[in-house]
Amino acid sequence: MKKYQSVICIVAAVTLLGAAAFCGYHIYAHYAQVDEQEEVFDSLAEVVENTPAEEETPEDTPVSEGEDVLAKYQELYLQNEDMVGWIAIDGTAINYPVMQSKNNPNFYLKHSFEKEYSDLGVPYIQENCDILTSDNLIIYGHHIKGQKMFGALENYKDKSFYEEHKTIQFDTLTEQGEYEIIAVFKTVAYSVEGYRYYDFVDAENEEEFNAYIAKCKELALYDTGVTAEYGDKLITLSTCEYSAQNGRLVVVAKKIV
Repeated sequence: MKKYQSVICIVAAVTLLGAAAFCGYHIYAHYAQVDEQEEVFDSLAEVVENTPAEEETPEDTPVSEGEDVLAKYQELYLQNEDMVGWIAIDGTAINYPVMQSKNNPNFYLKHSFEKEYSDLGVPYIQENCDILTSDNLIIYGHHIKGQKMFGALENYKDKSFYEEHKTIQFDTLTEQGEYEIIAVFKTVAYSVEGYRYYDFVDAENEEEFNAYIAKCKELALYDTGVTAEYGDKLITLSTCEYSAQNGRLVVVAKKIV
């Protein structure tokens, strides 16, 4: 009997060690991939930052259909035509391309700029948003530990951080843009208790636009003293927030330049 119990203990120990090793490997692989993808993003940012403003794509190179892509984004757009813009926030690690894949809405949730599998993904715009005409562009990004990707939005829970970083740079391929933050709030997704901010893309009228702004201000963690008027263009940044199940942290801003 004792011998039988010893065998069981040995088998259990080996099983636990195997499970621990398996989990450890996947944790290591995850963080290794995160570091690798961050290096890729750094190299993409270097391309943007080091491209002379006057640089032009050769005439025989198709860049877009009827659009004049800004010089600094031409090389990256030619690499991946799902790229629709670039987002950056001073004082954070947020300095990334923004994608959109209307026929495969959440593709960049788990894919890299090179369209390979990635735990980081790439910030991307909701599929029913029109990058040029929509009243509100909803941009999603993973909340990655260490202030990576949209994990850096956690800083905006602190009003003192907001006071020092009130604007967001969001460029389309054809136009540079600066946005002033209106509200930062928490909510939950997929629940009647939460606010479905992602449903607001195009306002049918002034009343609907004002209702969205009013709700964002009502839920806000603090008063920014900034509001928006019908006709303003908005971006809404969305990432996971872990104080509640299916929690979301949302940053809403209006275009000022």
